[in-house]
Amino acid sequence: MIVFFALAAFVATLLGGLFALRLRDRLHLILGFSAGAVIAVAFFDLLPEALGLAGSAYSAAEIMSATAVGFLAYLVLDRLLLMHSHAGDEDGAHSHRGTAGAGTLSLHSFLDGVGIGLAFQVSAAVGIVVAVAVLAHDFADGINTVNFITKNHGNRRKAMQWLFVDALAPVLGILVTLFFTLTGAQLGLLLAVFAGFFLYIGASDLIPESHHAHPTFLTTAMTLVGAALLFIVIHLAGA
Repeated sequence: MIVFFALAAFVATLLGGLFALRLRDRLHLILGFSAGAVIAVAFFDLLPEALGLAGSAYSAAEIMSATAVGFLAYLVLDRLLLMHSHAGDEDGAHSHRGTAGAGTLSLHSFLDGVGIGLAFQVSAAVGIVVAVAVLAHDFADGINTVNFITKNHGNRRKAMQWLFVDALAPVLGILVTLFFTLTGAQLGLLLAVFAGFFLYIGASDLIPESHHAHPTFLTTAMTLVGAALLFIVIHLAGA
């Protein structure tokens, strides 16, 4: 059973990335959708999961503080990448930002796999529920990973490389849980930190970038569609 969900997560992520590459000429719309999807994952998936897992060990204020730390840490990382780029090397700065964004999404996908593995350690029923919730946004994860590379001047080859990393990450996360375990509280805090990462990425990078390139109502509408769709899918998966 767990092997099936590992393969399903790999395929879902890969399909999402291929979808984004195929519609690259509509990148502003894909970016708008990605912005809504990333923010929706933070608000409707990561934060509720973090509160549910770590709520018995930490207060809501402490968990939200972890989210703030994640947000501010990513801000510092983003600024350092820009500061350490060579003067006039705008492509280099964009490349680093794309890699950082794709790497963050891949780490999140790895944690998704860890969550699936730990859930199956509790019971098959809990594992299935968690796995379905992960699959609900793996397709969007593939889209977002490709978008981070392509919008930051990355070529198709680099986008495919990171897409493969992101698709493989949940499989590795599941395998890792065969060798060690995390407490629910520890996993919850990690998810809270990643929620901060995603909020920064969506609000400070994807939304401004999509609107700057094509400041149209349709771009904004796609952001709302991305958020609404992920909200619906996540809640249906958890029902």
